[in-house]
Amino acid sequence: MANVQPLFFDPKDSASFKRGIFNAIVAPRPIGWLSTVDEHGKSNLAPFSYFNIVSNLPPILMFSCNTPEDRPAKDTLANVRKTGEFVFNLVAASQLEAMNDTSSPVPYGVDEFEHFGIEKAPCRVVAAPRVAASPCSLECRVIKVISFGGGDLGPETNVTFGEVVGMHIAPGYLHEDGHFDTLAARPVSRLGGAEYAVTQESFELTRKFKRANEATY
Repeated sequence: MANVQPLFFDPKDSASFKRGIFNAIVAPRPIGWLSTVDEHGKSNLAPFSYFNIVSNLPPILMFSCNTPEDRPAKDTLANVRKTGEFVFNLVAASQLEAMNDTSSPVPYGVDEFEHFGIEKAPCRVVAAPRVAASPCSLECRVIKVISFGGGDLGPETNVTFGEVVGMHIAPGYLHEDGHFDTLAARPVSRLGGAEYAVTQESFELTRKFKRANEATY
């Protein structure tokens, strides 16, 4: 078995390379359950699996989405371009079905909170609401939207970077030392295809380096 060579795929060879393989390899991925408002104040709520943290000082998040076939931009991207704001809501295991509901293709201008019966709560800094039952919601202001691709390279991709300007953490999700209790939240993550995973256990490893400021972890 030691001499068996791995399979090789050329991403430019559409006959052999499938995007789903790529998604399943880079996994699990946190889900960005993002709430926004349009220029008229109408709310939108949608999940994104191309989502992650970029930096913790300053605190910056990113999400990415392709241009859909039926409109110039996904509703979330259209809203952040107009308002410069969005809110990340952590998806707990208890909210799995609600999150999945908000991936449904509903017309632009439909409030997913109201349409799917998800309770919203006001934010303090940005205009968009947050998911009231989420263990944690992060208010963000857009720093930059970077676009690439399109044409022969496939659908245009847009990556939005946002700085966290406010945090809401529900009672019961902070340790006595002030750190967030991820296992209590049981966040949902995306794997390949229609597969998801829930964080239910963890383990620790001894770090091989020292931080300049241990309080930042």
